[in-house]
Amino acid sequence: MAKIVVLGAGTGGMPAAYEVKEALGAEHEVMVVNEREEFRFVPSNPWVAVGWREAGAVTMPIEKYLAKKKIGFKCARVDEINAEANQLVTAEGETIDYDYLIIATGPRLAFDQIEGAGPDGFTQSVCTLDHAEHCYADFEKLVANPGPVVVGSFQGASCFGPAYEYAFILDKALRDAKIRHKVPMTFVTSEPYIGHLGLGGVGDSKSMLESELRNRNIKWICNARVDKVEDGIMHVSELNRKGEVEFTYQEPFNHSMLIPPFGGVPAVANVEGLCNPKGFVVTDEFQRSPKYPNIFSGGVCVAIPPVEATPVPTGTPKTGYMIETMMTAIAHNMKSIIIDGKAPSTKGTWHAICLADMGDTGAAFVAMPQIPPRNVTWFKKGKWVHLAKIAFEKYFMRKMKTGTSEPVYEKYVLKALGIERLEQDDK
Repeated sequence: MAKIVVLGAGTGGMPAAYEVKEALGAEHEVMVVNEREEFRFVPSNPWVAVGWREAGAVTMPIEKYLAKKKIGFKCARVDEINAEANQLVTAEGETIDYDYLIIATGPRLAFDQIEGAGPDGFTQSVCTLDHAEHCYADFEKLVANPGPVVVGSFQGASCFGPAYEYAFILDKALRDAKIRHKVPMTFVTSEPYIGHLGLGGVGDSKSMLESELRNRNIKWICNARVDKVEDGIMHVSELNRKGEVEFTYQEPFNHSMLIPPFGGVPAVANVEGLCNPKGFVVTDEFQRSPKYPNIFSGGVCVAIPPVEATPVPTGTPKTGYMIETMMTAIAHNMKSIIIDGKAPSTKGTWHAICLADMGDTGAAFVAMPQIPPRNVTWFKKGKWVHLAKIAFEKYFMRKMKTGTSEPVYEKYVLKALGIERLEQDDK
């Protein structure tokens, strides 16, 4: 009997546990280790941050639903991975043995790279549920005392969709509160142009998102490096194509939300030979560590190179569809190794699908593959995307409660986009 431990219970780890258990059957043990007792649906955090969702609507207890599928659960923070001994070491000093490890921790939020950044400083975040709730409290202060707002992404960020989402959602929330005319908004981003998204743009994303920002009276600064944040003042340098400072700004704000750079969580990043210098797990095309063949990884914590060099560093996002296929590939490869005695052969896809809510409308894009040049590029806007994202939240939460291995992106998102399926090309 093999023991498989899944480290992390987010939008990658939970599906991985369900799919691996289904693939291996009752003879093999699957356990999930997570530092919190509840699953949190991160894509809904921008709604939480303006009070459109409460925490209870986007969370669920982990152990209750895993138990229905005979999957074990341990609520603990892991401080060390002893890859040579095949053990995890928790914050309490307890050891957890494994035969195979699936790392699905997500990232470390590297606010420490920018002075004054983050909820412990002067900016808000929607990267975790706790941060989103903190952001909502700050949003309520803004409503009570309207003033300037700065939204965007710090240098080194690799997740730009939530920044755009929050800017548009915040705009709608302020209009609903009848105070938008009292709140100047500026979008500050490390992207070389609006709509770059860390992907070199997708179709007409540049002109479409620029148009949306103009229509909502949101100014922007691209190629932006935030030098430091003080209480109510953001110090920003705008770089030119040569990477030289061309302009500097002191942007005032009563409320600010910027996406931070990501890095690897310490327990993962500290394993010799497992990660790149930023702490992201290096995997082969089958999601397996080249150094440790019994360690697999998928999701935001894996290493993907930037699409292109930009004046201000920008990372490449890992979108939900890509993460879903990574975890499915891991499950199939586990079965090949453990049950069939064969080498792994299943690969995830590097295609990207995204539904971005914009408050009262939305934008959707498909990039096949995610990194250009592409076979398919598709970008559309409409209220139907707003409705599709609401429906997707419901479908994904249902998948987490039922433990079904159905591919949510394939079944629901592609259907909403009018696409039958995506061929999974090689990387």
